[in-house]
Amino acid sequence: MRVVRAHRAWCCAALLALAGCGFQLQGHNPLPAVVKSPYLEAPDAQSDFVASLRHALLSNGAQLMRDKTKASAVVSILYDTVGRRVLSVSALNQPNEYEVSYTVRFAVSAGGKELLEPQEMTVTRSYSFDERLLLAKGHEEDILRQDMANDLANRVMRRLSSL
Repeated sequence: MRVVRAHRAWCCAALLALAGCGFQLQGHNPLPAVVKSPYLEAPDAQSDFVASLRHALLSNGAQLMRDKTKASAVVSILYDTVGRRVLSVSALNQPNEYEVSYTVRFAVSAGGKELLEPQEMTVTRSYSFDERLLLAKGHEEDILRQDMANDLANRVMRRLSSL
């Protein structure tokens, strides 16, 4: 009984300290009016990044426009590329570790004015590779690519919310 009370007291103290320091859970980024109804322009509308950005815009209250002329702003994805390179090899010259990078370049304009000049963002992740686990490692790379796309979309959303 005494242990339970001590545990409860410790939990309450931790919660009070956390609340007192100004900690808040990260939620949705409020979008300014200029990007509330954007048009999303991209060379590959089906890429992981574009899908993540579309989802992030919608979940933050944006209404994506199908017609560029009716949009409040145009978010242009200038390019969106994924690269992979070998980081290390074994004594038998087999890859042991890969690095995957995801790079996007975007710009935002509204009413003929450039709100955000072209900006490039890159995220990299590395993973170990084992030829015996080829299928699993291929799936791991797909998961990393999706995670990097989500990370980049969140970074773009932070830039959009600062307009």
